[in-house]
Amino acid sequence: MQTMRDQIVARIERLGEGKAFSAKDFLDIASRGTIDMALSGLTRNGTIRRIRRGLYDMPKINPALGGKLSPDIDEAARAVARRQRWKIVPDGAWAANLLGLSTQVPSKIIYLTDGPNNEVPIGRRVIHFKHARPKAMAGPEGKIALVVQALRYLGKDGVGVTEIDTLRAGLTPSEKRQLVKDTRFGVDWIYEVAKQIAEKAA
Repeated sequence: MQTMRDQIVARIERLGEGKAFSAKDFLDIASRGTIDMALSGLTRNGTIRRIRRGLYDMPKINPALGGKLSPDIDEAARAVARRQRWKIVPDGAWAANLLGLSTQVPSKIIYLTDGPNNEVPIGRRVIHFKHARPKAMAGPEGKIALVVQALRYLGKDGVGVTEIDTLRAGLTPSEKRQLVKDTRFGVDWIYEVAKQIAEKAA
């Protein structure tokens, strides 16, 4: 029979390399004290890495260099949001970067949130959580919200065949259908782009 520590380790292993988490992600398994002891022990033996107070990841290893890669900023942001029970959406240039529509990493990484304004340092970067009006957070969620934010950032004239092909390849059939559904009553040109993304590639 698995101990509580074994169950925590098993869940971390299922999450995989690069995934970030906090103690709250394991409260269905054990008490906070048991979780803290397990995470502390796993940090000491190098299984996981503490990336800031109360936040951990299983670091990815660079095969060529043999060293640990920097923490995944998006994973860290989502772990913070889960812990604080915030809804978040990557904003503008960062959304475009996450979707592969831009290779440029913005100097300021911003997430819109229904929580308060906050800044969370992760490694050498700082995640900026920017409180948004309920209306701004009431639209699509998850991957669809990410796409909409990226399209808004690029603008009507910044979305061409390359961008549409990139999004078409990165979305599942169900996500494409959801994108069309969720943008139907929004900005006209975004809805038109959504329909193009959802079309079957020739």
